[in-house]
Amino acid sequence: MEDKSIFKSWVPKWAIIIILFVCLLHSMILLGVYTSNVTYAASFLDIEPEDLQFAMCVTYGTLLATILIESRFSSFFPAKNYLMAVYSLIGITIVSSAYITNFYLFLMLRIAEGILMALPVITIRQLLIEQFNSKNAIIIGFSFYYGSLLLSTPFIMNIAVWFLDHYDWKYMLYVSGGLQVLNVFLILVTFRGHRITKKIPLYQIDWMSYFLVLTAILCGAYFFVYAEKKYWFESSHMVVMLMIALITGGLFIFKELLVKRPTFDFEVFKYANLRIGFLLFFLFYISRATLSLCHSAMFSIWNWDPSRVAGVQYINGLGNVIGLILAAYFLMKSVSTKIIFMIGFSLIALFHFWFTFLFVPDVALSDIIVPYILQGIGVGFLFVPLILFTTSSVPANMAVSSGIVGVSGRFWGSTIGFCVMQNAVVFLNKKHFLKLSQFVTGENPEAQQTITATAQSFMAKGYSADNANTLALKKVFGTVAKQATLLADMEIYTIVGYGLVVLIILIACNQHLRQTMTLVKSKIWIG
Repeated sequence: MEDKSIFKSWVPKWAIIIILFVCLLHSMILLGVYTSNVTYAASFLDIEPEDLQFAMCVTYGTLLATILIESRFSSFFPAKNYLMAVYSLIGITIVSSAYITNFYLFLMLRIAEGILMALPVITIRQLLIEQFNSKNAIIIGFSFYYGSLLLSTPFIMNIAVWFLDHYDWKYMLYVSGGLQVLNVFLILVTFRGHRITKKIPLYQIDWMSYFLVLTAILCGAYFFVYAEKKYWFESSHMVVMLMIALITGGLFIFKELLVKRPTFDFEVFKYANLRIGFLLFFLFYISRATLSLCHSAMFSIWNWDPSRVAGVQYINGLGNVIGLILAAYFLMKSVSTKIIFMIGFSLIALFHFWFTFLFVPDVALSDIIVPYILQGIGVGFLFVPLILFTTSSVPANMAVSSGIVGVSGRFWGSTIGFCVMQNAVVFLNKKHFLKLSQFVTGENPEAQQTITATAQSFMAKGYSADNANTLALKKVFGTVAKQATLLADMEIYTIVGYGLVVLIILIACNQHLRQTMTLVKSKIWIG
């Protein structure tokens, strides 16, 4: 691509970079607008949190599948018209979702949004990469971009809380859709109408591969999101979904290995950096999924209001910024990836061990600031180096395939991470609740004293003896349930912490990770 052939001559280079960054950040809105306030969004649509999680997987999974064929569309249409049309459609789908309360129609919109998120990605990113002529410029540029994505959840959550306090939920979607108008305006003013790639007929799109991989992704995501709720293989529905995912996934692999010009080149897995990067991304996202337990404790155990939880997330965001800056400095100094990964995962492990002791009935904000920042630093420190490490060693002709592998690591890591945390919390909660409930019996004098005292306090407020006893038992068992949740969280954090220690040791023993990354020469495609 020649950037001079697509941007008007009067547009300065610094403005081009800003415009391209702004155009890329539409994904921040689409991924964050519903995840920013899961409880409210779920109640707005009258669905369970698992349903909303699946809706997010539908968007991200559709994006992942659409990257396979995106280049066909961007090559067929002139870039200016193509991008203006895509961003216009994104705005329409976001605003339309404000009027959708049926979950199945909502899923259809999320599929459309996943497609529309993927369509401008390669074109915009390639134009952006071409603006940077040095290794340091690439590091700074993409640290800024991925830093924006990392900060999307706390940023949009705070906006959501403000909107919910002052306006209806719909107005947030109106603003989100309206921001796409800005993208259309910027492209209209600064882009030329020239074609920047050779025109490729749309009939060459490999629709069979696309539908096979999309079916495998969505059925696989459905299985992992709903497995615990539907009791895994006890549900014939779950068995069917897993079988469809495995069959369509297997057919996709078989087809791609047979054809002369595959949509996805499996030769990309010959490169050790990509294999290791995919595995690390997968484990990184699973370890990152534990942060949801902290937010759950803030709501259900510590009884913090949504505005306070939203504000607290800025602390984690500050850690992300610090980590991104430190990672950029280390990359500029060509520090080996082994050192970077060991430091990053060590910080996340330290967060898990530290926070294990903070799962108590009540904590002060000052108690969680340091570990909360450490988690943010660890995530920020790892994110960009993992992306660059995964994709930088792959040849240019396999760039799209390497990018898909990177996105796959993040998608399956976050999806399976949600599944792991969900199942672990349910299993450990039941285990600890049953053990603790044994002490609330007639043979335990201390428990009986607590129940009696609690019942008397209710009777003093005017309740009858029967109602007071019922409320007292409910209150005591509510306390037991909270304690069981805290013990479950402690156990999960301890296990993940030790798992990260093992991972750090394995990284230290991996000789391949001593090398650094060549960013400019490799013509990276950032996944």
